[in-house]
Amino acid sequence: MSGYTSMKEQSSLRYAWYVLGILLLAYISSFIDRQILALLVKPIKASFGISDTQMGLLMGLSFALFYTFLGIPIGIMADRMSRKKIIGWGIAIWSLMTALCGLAGSFSMLFWARVGVGVGEAALSPAAYSMISDYFPKKKLGTAMSIYNMGVYLGSGISILLGAAIRAMIGQENIQLPFVGEIFSWQVIFFYIGLPGLLIVLLVQSIKEPKRKELDSDRESASKATLKEIIAYFKANKRTFLSLNFGMAFMAFASYAGIYWVPTFLNRVHGWNDTKAGVTFGLLVTVFSTLGVISGGRYADYLSKKGVVNAKMKASYIGMSIAILCTIGVLFPNPNATIAFIGLFCFFSSFPYGSATAAIQEIVPNNMRAIFSAFFLFVVNIIGLGLGPLSVGFFNDAVFHDPLKINYSIFIAQMSGCVISAAALFIGLKPFIRSVDYLKKHLTVA
Repeated sequence: MSGYTSMKEQSSLRYAWYVLGILLLAYISSFIDRQILALLVKPIKASFGISDTQMGLLMGLSFALFYTFLGIPIGIMADRMSRKKIIGWGIAIWSLMTALCGLAGSFSMLFWARVGVGVGEAALSPAAYSMISDYFPKKKLGTAMSIYNMGVYLGSGISILLGAAIRAMIGQENIQLPFVGEIFSWQVIFFYIGLPGLLIVLLVQSIKEPKRKELDSDRESASKATLKEIIAYFKANKRTFLSLNFGMAFMAFASYAGIYWVPTFLNRVHGWNDTKAGVTFGLLVTVFSTLGVISGGRYADYLSKKGVVNAKMKASYIGMSIAILCTIGVLFPNPNATIAFIGLFCFFSSFPYGSATAAIQEIVPNNMRAIFSAFFLFVVNIIGLGLGPLSVGFFNDAVFHDPLKINYSIFIAQMSGCVISAAALFIGLKPFIRSVDYLKKHLTVA
């Protein structure tokens, strides 16, 4: 009987990895669609005559507005409804809205198309986090979450690489489309990267909806948390949630400030052409950030096996502390030294992405996972995605009044973000241990 049980568990775990692969593919697609603007700063500014601050709005706040606010109601839905259907509808919406960016004839039209992309992408992660937590045992959750969150960096890096390749292929001349008319050459990129996402909808619908289980038991959770219970649980663990959420928010603030503006920095300050800047930075993000997020998750799981209760918080804090030292790279006059430090920053700043998202799942009961994940994403994205790219554009326009000072703008954004992130994660180390104990008592009472 024990042999049969072991085989059943192995089969179940193999299927869990298959599902994780599909969810990772969806996450990569979402970040390709989201991050492509990083390589299109120059042509969009030239086409629409906008400032760095307006470009920052397109990159972050336009997307983050509805992405963050819709995440919470979608999180509530994901705790009650079919998560794979929610994800499927989200992918379809963001793919179509990305393609619609290719038809935008003005700054305002592009802004609202980006809002639509955010609406679709709001459906993915709250539901995906919940599904992954139900498919994987606690001892593998840090690694599983790290692999899923590789999508952040694989998608970001691939979007820049794809964008550079497609721009080189289509050239600089405006393009005439049937039934549409003339569009800017850079707008064609949105069709190439948006429409293939519709195929992923079919893959997502092919997977099985997992049973909802508690982190420390095999029984299915049938109860639905009320708003009163959710608020009470938050209040009881307020210090942990605030430390974790704001620690990750300012990590994202620092990361997005670089992801969206480094190719432009390499172009303006070091004179690199768009293709060289895009390919170089795309490779840095794809390789070093992906290694970083995997290493962070694996290190957290290693600490967990050694009995460190706050392993996931500790791994995140260590990564961000080291990342502080790496932010100075953008100030170096030598581009080779700059690239080396950017690679190190990509590695260490991505440490928390796997471990911290797993930490959320470790301190909340099953019937609240998606809503707390959505609240986590709300804070992270309204600060990180909404304000990170915008801060660099604002510093360029309002403080330095010089586009060639972009390296100082990036440095200020990244340094401040990393310092605040590391401080918040450190403050949350002890409260996290208390929250783990609180969850055990909560489940015992329930």
